[in-house]
Amino acid sequence: MKFMKRAMSMKIYDVIIVGGGAAGCVAAGYAAQNGKSVLILERNQRPARKILVTGKGRCNVTNNCEPEEFFRHVRSNPRFLYSALSRFAPKHTMELFEKLGVPLKTERGRRVFPVSDKAIDIADALQLFIKNKNVEIRRGRAKSLVFEDNVLKGVLTENGDFYRAQKVLVSTGGLSYSATGSSGDGYELAKQAGHTIVPTRASLVGIYTAENLSEAAGLALKNVTLRLFDAKKKKPIYEELGEMLITHEGISGPLVLSASSFMSTELSNYRLELDLKPGLSAEELDARILRDFSEKKNRDFINSLDELLPRSFIPYVVEKSGIEPETKVNQITKAQRLELVAAIKSFPIKPVELGDIEGAVITAGGVSVKEIDPKTMESKLCPGLYFAGEVIDLDAETGGYNLQIAFATGYAAGTAI
Repeated sequence: MKFMKRAMSMKIYDVIIVGGGAAGCVAAGYAAQNGKSVLILERNQRPARKILVTGKGRCNVTNNCEPEEFFRHVRSNPRFLYSALSRFAPKHTMELFEKLGVPLKTERGRRVFPVSDKAIDIADALQLFIKNKNVEIRRGRAKSLVFEDNVLKGVLTENGDFYRAQKVLVSTGGLSYSATGSSGDGYELAKQAGHTIVPTRASLVGIYTAENLSEAAGLALKNVTLRLFDAKKKKPIYEELGEMLITHEGISGPLVLSASSFMSTELSNYRLELDLKPGLSAEELDARILRDFSEKKNRDFINSLDELLPRSFIPYVVEKSGIEPETKVNQITKAQRLELVAAIKSFPIKPVELGDIEGAVITAGGVSVKEIDPKTMESKLCPGLYFAGEVIDLDAETGGYNLQIAFATGYAAGTAI
């Protein structure tokens, strides 16, 4: 237990929020809206900094779906979120930002973005939200919780400044994007109150592959289907239509990030399949290839697929088909053609390693949900201590789900406080 060194002021706040990210700002705004005095203790010069790097700088605010659909995309502890999401669903997030002057749009996969495609508009809106509610912000890094006679009394910073409060909300994020201030401080604060930390790991990361696809690096494959298989199961454990990216060392992009959340760190039992033409059945694709071949009878096979596939990816499909690149199109047999269909519809990719946590979109693991009240986000171990956002053992697929979790848990904590 930590005790006071020096107080910054004699003021006692109703709540100190450690971490001014998405969850912290929403919690602060709603707590202050209900008449509470709120202090945000933030490491960065401005709140909501991580917002600026989400969605490739566009900010995928939420996913425009009903809670029932939402839960299907939560990877860890979806049942814990039932209460929070029922009270602050994606529609409520959208209403909040529209009221704050940020027009929104819904794109493929129900992903919601600001019409401007600028993440800073979301960050600015959150700052406006807390400013309008007279939330106080101070820059500092929380070092420890302060207890007096086993009662939570506030927060001590690494500079020795003590801030008093009746309640403390920890919303410091996880470990990913450490440059934005996410360095695991919240886990240490939780441990001081006796909480269990579920081991953390990178989630929503790129995948290093056994195949060297570097000649196609930078290629964005759109409207493709990615399937993930576990050796123990016959059916895919993940299958989705969308977009992915070929990198110098493997694959990334929305489909890959979501697939990675289904994988443990031991990758030997996993395999990936890429359907480059999901809109066509195998029979329809074969007919399409036949038509193309009929117009290019005297061409080399390697030069016959430019109307069907992205140019930089053709050599890899040709290799997987087993057909010699210089084979004349009019010499390709039906059996060989079916091998080509298989290579296009089920292009195999072997994952060998997941990206590290520094480049992860989200951190899986965190404060155990078993020790948190799902209705209020208050600690079951330490009265007056609350948690919200990524610091909790909650994570979901890519598509706006993780930010919505931050908003929903922030709202639950803020209104409870």
